[in-house]
Amino acid sequence: MAPNADSPVQTQVALAVPNHSISSEHHGSRSSEAKQVARRRVFVQTETGCVLGIELDRGDNVHTVKRRLQLALNVPTEESSLTYGDRVLKNDLSAIRNDSPLLLRRNLIQRSSSSPCLSPTAKDLLQRDRSGPIEILGCSNSCSMKQLVKDAVKAIKNGVDPLPVHSGLGGAYYFRNSRGERVAIVKPTDEEPFAPNNPKGFVGKTLGQPGLKRSVRVGETGYREVAAYLLDYDHFANVPPTVLVKITHSIFHVNEGVSCSKNKPHDENSSAMSKIASFQKFIPHDFDASDHGTSCFPVAAVHRIGILDIRIFNTDRHAGNLLVKKLGGGDGRFGGQMDLIPIDHGLCLPENLEDPYFEWIHWPQASIPFSDDELKYIEYLDPSRDSDMLRSELPMIREACLRVLVLCTIFLKEAAAFGLCLAEIGEMMSREFKGGVEEEPSELEILCIESKRLVTEHSVFLSEAESGGEDDIQFDIDCGEEDELTKQVGVQPSSHSRNPFSRLQILEEEEDVDGDGDGDEDDTGLSPLRSDLPLNVSKLSMSLKDVSLAEKHNQLKQQGWFSKGGKTSTKPNYSYGVKHPNGNRSANEQLPASQSFVKLADMSDDQWGAFLEKFQELLPGAFRDRKSRVAGQRQRQRLGTSCQF
Repeated sequence: MAPNADSPVQTQVALAVPNHSISSEHHGSRSSEAKQVARRRVFVQTETGCVLGIELDRGDNVHTVKRRLQLALNVPTEESSLTYGDRVLKNDLSAIRNDSPLLLRRNLIQRSSSSPCLSPTAKDLLQRDRSGPIEILGCSNSCSMKQLVKDAVKAIKNGVDPLPVHSGLGGAYYFRNSRGERVAIVKPTDEEPFAPNNPKGFVGKTLGQPGLKRSVRVGETGYREVAAYLLDYDHFANVPPTVLVKITHSIFHVNEGVSCSKNKPHDENSSAMSKIASFQKFIPHDFDASDHGTSCFPVAAVHRIGILDIRIFNTDRHAGNLLVKKLGGGDGRFGGQMDLIPIDHGLCLPENLEDPYFEWIHWPQASIPFSDDELKYIEYLDPSRDSDMLRSELPMIREACLRVLVLCTIFLKEAAAFGLCLAEIGEMMSREFKGGVEEEPSELEILCIESKRLVTEHSVFLSEAESGGEDDIQFDIDCGEEDELTKQVGVQPSSHSRNPFSRLQILEEEEDVDGDGDGDEDDTGLSPLRSDLPLNVSKLSMSLKDVSLAEKHNQLKQQGWFSKGGKTSTKPNYSYGVKHPNGNRSANEQLPASQSFVKLADMSDDQWGAFLEKFQELLPGAFRDRKSRVAGQRQRQRLGTSCQF
């Protein structure tokens, strides 16, 4: 189901998405784009946020792009990699789509701090960024967004400057039209929390490293903003139109020490800073959901937003990012009809399953059964089509994120067909906290763990049948605790293999040597799919057979897998209060990262397909188990983990 991670950008035929102008316009422009393949543009972004638009000739490659980047921005490019989402570009750029954003990342080992000796040609010296003030990246743009961009550009030329947004943790700006009206909100990727140019003082990481959420990398929330809009077919949940842009303006923030040109950051000649950002239509509204009693919100609006949140595994749905618009009627704030507009989807579609945050989970509307129209909408959702669409529209999005989308959409479809309401589905996806300290896997994560065990057992059985059987099944656990586990389980770990199933992905990764907090990254900072690994099995999971979901959870808990100080590796030791020399707060001040109980990206295509089959087989029993356990019980309380940015 997943594409080969080493393959070039995936191509996609036209998708039949009813009444979705984005898709129809995109595919209608394919033929014209093919004719212009000889003169494509790419927008290359450095780890510190600097962006340069480069026009590619037919013979250009990674080396020539790096050379132009160094000459234009005066940045070192040796021992660096040009990346495109999951893919590290070797040399050929022929498969890169027009107007694509690329990221230049330093490799782990720097052999030299000096710049390579270049012999620039006259053409190289004349390299300039010829793009306009606002350029839409890719082909995913409707006529309305094109017009919105034109209005914003016209206002800039007429001297109407954007306005900074002072709330939130990241940098954001209201762009206006010539009449001074707000028409769009722009969020530069290098001004996200902990990004190099964050204006609120939350810095300390480069683009591509784990960010505010461990499973969402710095600089990639803008892709998710666009993905949420693209997945909101027929404007079902009311997500405002959103596109990815390369945008230039002097109002953008550049922290001291981050140079983006041959001039100093604040010189006159370099005052206009180019950045990659999400560009979202501004929706006039009266207030947000945190300023209003939630019982007055329409049931349909809450359901539709909840359906979207479940599909995209939103880890940060709080009342502050639900705008409320009065539709007339009633007196004042507390009365009359109103509509909800969901915004801020930068923390959806994480690379790994973690703890989502659904503030609507305890709202009364979430306990009301789905309507026939809502059930019909859910029934027609196609996770395979959705992931293919995102590969085509946002080819820089990571494959692990698409697997989360597929898994959650299947879970939603099966749960709704079984008769579960929105609150019940959200609770099964959410983790439970004990005393605010211990974190336990959700029912969804337990299902994934059990599915991996079943797939592993089947694979090992086939392997033994082919090899004539083996006396011992070996496994390997990459957490530095092999000796302790070997004594408890009685199995010798293999020194020459790493099995993604044997760990059950319950162990949280230790921070790797480059300090980015993601132990599974290679020296480029990427997380490749481990499809070449042998299939072995951990005997720890053998005791989970023929028991209910709750009993599986209890057995794993008794073995110490989910408790603080149990078999899970310890969380990083964060240094609170550490300050940078320039007064900015360090990225180490963030809250301790959530544990990673389940990962999906470590499976090959065949393993992933088998996993989904087992997962669907387990769902009916899990739903019956939940119905029987929660009957007559009061709704459980959960602690909020909202990020509010």
